[in-house]
Amino acid sequence: LCSVVSTGLSAYRDKTTISNFAAAGAFTGALFRMHLGLQGLAGGVVFGTAFGVPAGGLLMAMYGLAGETLQEKRSRERRELYEQKLAEWQSRLSMTEILGQTESNAQGRPEMETTREL
Repeated sequence: LCSVVSTGLSAYRDKTTISNFAAAGAFTGALFRMHLGLQGLAGGVVFGTAFGVPAGGLLMAMYGLAGETLQEKRSRERRELYEQKLAEWQSRLSMTEILGQTESNAQGRPEMETTREL
């Protein structure tokens, strides 16, 4: 659940920060301690935040050591997908133009042949 909240915040804000992990930890801790009342809810927020910050920092450090952050990876993948779809679209468009020219040439030939016969 914590990763769902963290990923949702990262996708919504389009960046990954420690505060995303802190908020995700606080939300998850509060959710799991909610049955204990208001004191349990508050304790869950504190406990979740206390564990969310170091866990998030560790994950961000690991991505930093890998050479590419999660945000950079997402941006790169989006850009590659966009370029691929653009190339496919341009290929289909050129094929459509070629087919259109072929069709107009095929329709034009009988008329030319009838004028030559006259």
